[in-house]
Amino acid sequence: MLDATSPFEAQTAKVDGRAEISFAHRGGQTRLAHLYQHEPLRVLFPAPANGDIPQAALVTTSGGLVGGDNLAITITNEAGSSAMAVAQAAEKVYRSTGEDCVIDVDLNAEDGAWLEYLPQETILFDGARLRRQTNIHAHPNARLLAGEVLVFGRIGRGERMQSGLVRDAWKVSIGGRLTWADALRLDGDIVAQLDHPAGLGGAASMATAVYVGPDAADHLDYGRAFFSNCEDGVIGGASLVNGVATARWIGADAQILRKSFADYWAGLRARIMGYPARLPRLWHV
Repeated sequence: MLDATSPFEAQTAKVDGRAEISFAHRGGQTRLAHLYQHEPLRVLFPAPANGDIPQAALVTTSGGLVGGDNLAITITNEAGSSAMAVAQAAEKVYRSTGEDCVIDVDLNAEDGAWLEYLPQETILFDGARLRRQTNIHAHPNARLLAGEVLVFGRIGRGERMQSGLVRDAWKVSIGGRLTWADALRLDGDIVAQLDHPAGLGGAASMATAVYVGPDAADHLDYGRAFFSNCEDGVIGGASLVNGVATARWIGADAQILRKSFADYWAGLRARIMGYPARLPRLWHV
């Protein structure tokens, strides 16, 4: 009998979803240069709002992920191109019977390119097992903004992630040289780690934004000023290491944290590139 909280628990066939997207600057415009997709990953191309850049929308058609599932996403913006990849909806990772769900993300920005990678939140059900690796490869003259939001349980239903595994890791290489690496690991008694003052201090969600660019140091003050006026219930901070500007949030209310993350992102893209200070319509659906 299926557990109502894990509609895919009885699924035996593992999924191996893949998406490869490349944009190129041709004829004075950014155009799609390459696309490969394998279920359950699909890629759509919604029309951007006036004054904004081309968008690729990532869709997971399976409705959620379970242990043993694998997703691989590769996005490349070739020299001089500007484009954004955004998730259509939140990603759900259901309870696992033992195997890990693995997500690999490779982001590549070539000379003079601008790349935004904006997934929506990943909701981790109790007992979920997630291993995610995000790799960024940037030319010294490229600019790239990437992020992630994690929600530890179905907070809207009063549920928290009690056990399982979360390993969320980042590696940033600039000009072929590793310049920044970071990893979060939670396993065993996850509630104790979420609640511990030296852990997440009772937070139910967290987020990370990473900006890589030759002007990264110029935007550190923006991040610090932003967090000095952060929403109630959200704690955050901004830092700069080896030309990589990062911002971090933790919060007890995932919706408030999500809004703060979106406000920061919108303001930063406008400050760096002069694009509209807004997120794609999909973010607000």
